[in-house]
Amino acid sequence: MKKFSPTALAVALSFALPALPAAAANEADLAEIRAQLQQMKSAYEQRIAALEQKLAQAEGAASRAGAAAAQAESVAREAESAARQASLRPPASHPATGFNPDISLILQGQYRDMKKVAERRIGGFWNPAAHDDGDGHGAGERGFSVDHTELVFAANVDPYWRGQAILALQDGEVEVEEAWFQSLGLGHGFGLKGGRLRSGIGYLNEQHAHAWDFADAPLMYQALFGEHASYAQDGVQLKWLAPTPFFLEFGAELGRGQNFPGTDRDKNGAGAGALFAHVGDDLGDSHSWRAGLSYLQTKAKERETHFADAGGLDEAAAFFDGRSKTWVADFVWKWAPAGDAKQRSFKLQGEYFQRRETGTLTCSSEDGGINNCAPTGTESVVSDYRTRQSGWYLQGVYQFSPRWRAGLRYDRLDSGRRDFGINAANVVVEDYQPKRVTLMADYSWSEFARMRLQFAQDKSMPGVTDNQVWLQYIMSLGAHGAHKF
Repeated sequence: MKKFSPTALAVALSFALPALPAAAANEADLAEIRAQLQQMKSAYEQRIAALEQKLAQAEGAASRAGAAAAQAESVAREAESAARQASLRPPASHPATGFNPDISLILQGQYRDMKKVAERRIGGFWNPAAHDDGDGHGAGERGFSVDHTELVFAANVDPYWRGQAILALQDGEVEVEEAWFQSLGLGHGFGLKGGRLRSGIGYLNEQHAHAWDFADAPLMYQALFGEHASYAQDGVQLKWLAPTPFFLEFGAELGRGQNFPGTDRDKNGAGAGALFAHVGDDLGDSHSWRAGLSYLQTKAKERETHFADAGGLDEAAAFFDGRSKTWVADFVWKWAPAGDAKQRSFKLQGEYFQRRETGTLTCSSEDGGINNCAPTGTESVVSDYRTRQSGWYLQGVYQFSPRWRAGLRYDRLDSGRRDFGINAANVVVEDYQPKRVTLMADYSWSEFARMRLQFAQDKSMPGVTDNQVWLQYIMSLGAHGAHKF
């Protein structure tokens, strides 16, 4: 701060003080003026000294603050460096006692009342269950029975990977339904999954049976994928989530292709591949939707089924060698008032499928029987095999109270074009359009306990109308991951 000299003050006061009358310019007046000047000088000097002291204190405080800021910045740099070094170090291994995965158990069972049919199949389509034991999700035993009991283990492996295994238990047998690892942070929207996994094609395929809205799968899933009404394989899956304001996902898979419609060929390389894309978004607070398009290609070697003989003789055993290509288009729309699905909600879901297969068909006898393909029981006839088949389903499920839901589903399939070449004269080639109507109502005590009543009029077999009644229970014990959209 600038310091004023006494001379300057005197000059200033000479302008500030009123002029003294000449008559009063005696010694007393001069002394009084001098005294006043001295008082003012002393007052200004004291004030200047006080201001200089405050200035010194402020400069000291600023200096100390700067030193503290510099010290804090140094500490922050050291912490950042330590964090960077920690991120580069491999994660510390945990002791065996640190293994603490989420474990859950899914109990499923039912009572089924349906027509007695010697061998259930979907008319006009390749019968993948011709030699199965019939305990898949698409098959059915009459009366009381239990479905697969699923035992689920899931946990993070480390900060970078997660793992999950689902074991299906039934009648003394254990089947690995899924067992995979999954990346947690590859970055840039990429995700990697490997092991035995359900394919990302379509909408329903990735869901396990306990997450379905009906007691059984749509007919087309049973026709296309056989026993478990879904496609799974051993392989790898890569997904990419696009950085868009709406949901946009692309995925690719390569795998062994050991399950229907492919076969386990015990060869190097991949036996199946899949591509899929999904897009979705919210419409206001109450609506959301998702649509997708998927493609699956598999290879088959001696894929077996049987056909009725055209001459009415013994059944013909048939083996397919070639490629199977499947397209799936799916759409889902959900509604919940203000996004709250606890009170009321509605879901409309539909998928369209088309499958094309090209290759050869070998027709022979089964167990030495005699038919058109094997007049003496030992011959075989090889022909071209070319098919194009399609089907779809549409279903709606309305939750009209917190615990009650009701649903309606319609299935429609088309056997389409089936060119068996010269074997068309040896076996019965059906032209048929299977269909089914299904009604269901279920009650949930909680998200872990559900009871379902279902009625279906099934016309999937030529000449058979099967009115089916299901009473099903689904109970979940333990922690279980959230289901997908």
